[in-house]
Amino acid sequence: MQLVLATNNEDKIREIKNLLDDLPVTVLTSDDFLEFPDPEETGTTLMENAVLKAKEIAEFCDMPALADDSGLEVDALGGAPGVFSSRYAGENVTYADNNRKLLSELKGVPKDKRTARFRCVIAICWEDGTVKTAEGTAEGYITEDSVGMKGFGYDPVFFYPPGNKRFSEMTLEEKNLVSHRGKALQNARTLIIERLNKALPK
Repeated sequence: MQLVLATNNEDKIREIKNLLDDLPVTVLTSDDFLEFPDPEETGTTLMENAVLKAKEIAEFCDMPALADDSGLEVDALGGAPGVFSSRYAGENVTYADNNRKLLSELKGVPKDKRTARFRCVIAICWEDGTVKTAEGTAEGYITEDSVGMKGFGYDPVFFYPPGNKRFSEMTLEEKNLVSHRGKALQNARTLIIERLNKALPK
């Protein structure tokens, strides 16, 4: 099976490839095509964005496509930044810009009120146009500073209590076992395996 990843985010590509590398699946990215669209995230939910990206890339490439949309939901901010997580501090900003804004918004908020979760929705659009989705969440809280060099996005400010460390302090393998994207991808793996089994000769 060939599967196109509907993202240009190298960090996401690395995590997804790591979780699919033992399956008989050839993972393709934008680097494998002369042209590659950049779907506009016009949805109001993570689910809507994941589905629209998977559909657009599957149609463009004429092969199955996998897309994810992820967001950080902070309870003290009413669920923000949510669907706007990647552009919380504005368009074309860095991860550090988003983290600085988040910490600024939470200045003075006590630890017990800084609860948050990462949420991920993965959509796979098959050749026939059908779409399957999988989800994953990771519960934690927002720290008061940014620490750690691993990971990306809000990882340096997200503390995961069961692991007693921030996502930015975990190896890729450690993070994939417990992260929102890791959990969603494990569920997506099941969908891919089911599809592969259907393709086997009876």
